[in-house]
Amino acid sequence: MRLILFSFFILIAGISVSCKKDKGFTKNHLDFSEDTLLFDTVFTTVGSVTKRFKIYNNNVSTIKIDEIQLMGGDDSPFRINFDGVPGIYHESIELEGKDSLYGFVEVTLDVNGSSNPLVISDSIRFLTNGLNQYLKLDVWGQDAYFHANELVGDHIELWQNDKPHVLYGQVACGYPTLDSNKILTIPAGTQIHGHKDAQLIVYKSTIDIQGELGNEVVFQGDRLESFYDDVPGQWTGIRIIEANTSSINYTVIKNSAVGLQVDSTKSPVTLNLRNTIIDNSDFYNLLLVASPNVVVENCQFGKAGASSAFLFAGGTYNFKHCNFVNYWAGGRGGAAFKIQNWYTFENTTYVSSITSSRFDNCIFYGNAANEIEVDTLMGLEMDLEFNTCLMKREEIYEYPNYSSIIWNANPSFIDPSINDFHLNIGSPCRNAGDPAHSNSTDIEGVARTTPNIGLYEL
Repeated sequence: MRLILFSFFILIAGISVSCKKDKGFTKNHLDFSEDTLLFDTVFTTVGSVTKRFKIYNNNVSTIKIDEIQLMGGDDSPFRINFDGVPGIYHESIELEGKDSLYGFVEVTLDVNGSSNPLVISDSIRFLTNGLNQYLKLDVWGQDAYFHANELVGDHIELWQNDKPHVLYGQVACGYPTLDSNKILTIPAGTQIHGHKDAQLIVYKSTIDIQGELGNEVVFQGDRLESFYDDVPGQWTGIRIIEANTSSINYTVIKNSAVGLQVDSTKSPVTLNLRNTIIDNSDFYNLLLVASPNVVVENCQFGKAGASSAFLFAGGTYNFKHCNFVNYWAGGRGGAAFKIQNWYTFENTTYVSSITSSRFDNCIFYGNAANEIEVDTLMGLEMDLEFNTCLMKREEIYEYPNYSSIIWNANPSFIDPSINDFHLNIGSPCRNAGDPAHSNSTDIEGVARTTPNIGLYEL
């Protein structure tokens, strides 16, 4: 009897083992969130953003991915990563039913010596159940002139405009203890891109930026993917220190920490700034420090994390037909426009002169309650006049140096949310400017007769 029972249990155990099946894999295939990954224009030697996509197993059963292969191999400019593991080849990856897997792709291009953009393609092959599926990879590549911690070498240097210029570190025209009195000319149409923390410095020298209407010089970050179109602080900005007389015309400066900083003066006029838009800076679009002498016409200083323009520690300022318009999203650190003639150092307060300064036909407006702040101490010369301007401020300034001011009226811009600061037909700024302190045309070349207040005539 015992022998019979023992034999019975052996039989049952054998049946149990024989009924156990191998892990079942689906014979179907993969699905993908994209069929092509397209990288916007990427500069040679500058890496791209990391793009990701998802691989789906839409089946109930587990699927086995036999192979994943970057078809360009070691020579490909692309790099791939799956489930945290980099490499051009992966094999035997199991993906549970109704689950997904992230893939990541980056690209870095070699210098190609061409001034024209080019398209470079590759693909990733996925082999499952005897079927190859492909994810296409495309990148627009652009060669450029690269300036890395560079000093302008010649006394007179002209940057070419056939390819973009990419700045790394500090790129200087003149430099303390080394050289000065250099001249850097940047012709119309030049595109200049600052890498993270890059800065263009002009020291006791001259910069001449020769943009033209419809062919502006543009400064921005070096990440050209659409995600970065409106990200501030991508590069440091332009700094002009004790410059010889310099000129900036028809220029766009955007997405920096401080768009344009001008420190002190070495000449009767430090800077002529005309027909220029500076926008979306982390701190200031325009920062004037320690008594520079500037002439500014037909310029717009847009959204910034602190102030659109900060004039600090004295100077000589002449502004005509300028917009100080700050519609920064979220909290910010100051009015659209701030001027201050004093500073404190080691518990001592110093006052600097403001001389022969005027603001004519300008708009000071934005999404804060106070968009103009004048913080001045008496003691030295204070020759400052605001004439025929529109200003937004809860407590208005009732002083004789404010003449023909329109206080707290909405200027009626077309659409500040898309940076369209043209004036609607019913704007109080229309035909309200002072022709005696105007100029002949606006930033778009439109003639001024009975001028509007602000940047635009139409």
